Amino acid sequence: MLKMTPTEVEIIFRDEAGRALATLIRLVGDFDLAEDALQDAVAVALERWPGGDLPSNPRAWLVNVGRNKAIDRVRRNIAFRGRQQQLTHELLLNALPSADATDTVLDDDMLRLIFTCCHPSFAEEVQVALTLRTVCGLTTAQVARAFLASEEAMAQRLLRAKQKIRLAGIPYEVPEREALEPRLRGVLAVIYLVFTEGYAATSGEDLMRPDLAREAIRLARLIDALMPGRGEIKGLLALMLLHDSRRAGRETAGGDIVLLEEQDRSLWDFRQIAEGVRLVEEALRMPGRPQSYAVQAAIAALHARAPNYKDTDWPQIAGLYEVLLRISPSPVIELNHAAVVSMVDGPARALALIEALEARGGLKGYELLPAVRADLLRRLGRHDAAREAYLAATAATQLEPLRRLYARRIAEMR
Repeated sequence: MLKMTPTEVEIIFRDEAGRALATLIRLVGDFDLAEDALQDAVAVALERWPGGDLPSNPRAWLVNVGRNKAIDRVRRNIAFRGRQQQLTHELLLNALPSADATDTVLDDDMLRLIFTCCHPSFAEEVQVALTLRTVCGLTTAQVARAFLASEEAMAQRLLRAKQKIRLAGIPYEVPEREALEPRLRGVLAVIYLVFTEGYAATSGEDLMRPDLAREAIRLARLIDALMPGRGEIKGLLALMLLHDSRRAGRETAGGDIVLLEEQDRSLWDFRQIAEGVRLVEEALRMPGRPQSYAVQAAIAALHARAPNYKDTDWPQIAGLYEVLLRISPSPVIELNHAAVVSMVDGPARALALIEALEARGGLKGYELLPAVRADLLRRLGRHDAAREAYLAATAATQLEPLRRLYARRIAEMR
């Protein structure tokens, strides 16, 4: 048994809660019951762990306590359901095995949860919303902001999806090989979504959640083993490895953002970069047209292999973005392409591209748009307009490190 400080306990919760929830959903067969049971288990842990003894396997402990709390909740609900149905449910829960430190199924439940969220009967928006809520642990309010929807409307969408899983008997499992294909696109998209939330959080005090980034990479490796020889899977794994390789250089000890041009590249993980480069080369050599994730990984590889920011191969990166726009067009990719064009043709050309994009209404409500615009205006010396754009970017984000970055930029222009 190990002694832990309250801060260390909080880190354990953040690292283990997602996978503990995935296992509880499998055990109790109900999303809401599992979420409530996990919250009950966390409350017990907060009473026992700080300044006390930590179990050798915190995740298994959370699962076992959560399972028992779920049984307690079922018993309390007897007045609201039929006695026979209630007793049957309770007997089933009591028959479930407890989590063990060597129970390898604990490592695969997250993958089962993602495949459940990505069932073909759900619209893509619902798949993403369920993943954000259950896998990434975002609140319903945070998920609603991501979709520019009201919290009440998003709560109803999530409720209907969870009810459909329960009432339609959607299996909580990784499907057989022949059934993998229809879900692959959605599964890869939500794995990348999990990684993105870990790489650059949507809100809160912390820029990154390394637990989510590591989990996404682990899941991509599992998918690669399930479906070997797929360029889109290797491309996604390469993309995440290459981005994650820069983690140690992306923030200061105080939690402030360090931009790519200012990062100490000696802090980067070069073994991870080497693996990512190898994977992207394999993905690009596969027959057929290049896949979106592989092209994005090739862009990340050029950043990772550049000796410094100034000597980055910006023309080649701009060319790869043009390829990406042909095979997977989106307003966000257009915005990224414009930012790279600013390094090749200058900020005035990039600003013209962004204004054309805005005129088409392609990025209405996208929180990083005013930030990119502000940076281009600052580089052009148009400081009054840049300040206004930075203030708009500050109002649009819920992430404190970004707000501090924008405040520093405004102060520098004074």
